[in-house]
Amino acid sequence: MARVLVADDSSTMRKIILRSLQAVGVKDITEASDGAEAVALFAPGKFDMVLTDWNMPAMTGLEVLKAIRAQDEEIPVIMVTTEAEKARVLEAIQAGVSDYLVKPFTADMLREKLEKHGL
Repeated sequence: MARVLVADDSSTMRKIILRSLQAVGVKDITEASDGAEAVALFAPGKFDMVLTDWNMPAMTGLEVLKAIRAQDEEIPVIMVTTEAEKARVLEAIQAGVSDYLVKPFTADMLREKLEKHGL
């Protein structure tokens, strides 16, 4: 059973992601309302994947990614974002992002990303 950490400052977006994850069979989901909370909740081995928004208060998705990579280099981290600007994408790739999910997305698009990363 996959354990997923979802970080997004928008409660509406978290609900959408939560429903999408549940629709593809993921039941063990932990929500974080911003990047700092996500980093506080994260521990190596506790989750199988992290889905994080890019634009959040307290800590950005990029800062979350870097903090997680400092603890765990293997866990898939997927950036959920409207950001498709090339420089930002490259910055996230250099920081070790596993994949992107561009808003708006469908449950099928999310399922593809999960399957691609072994969940």
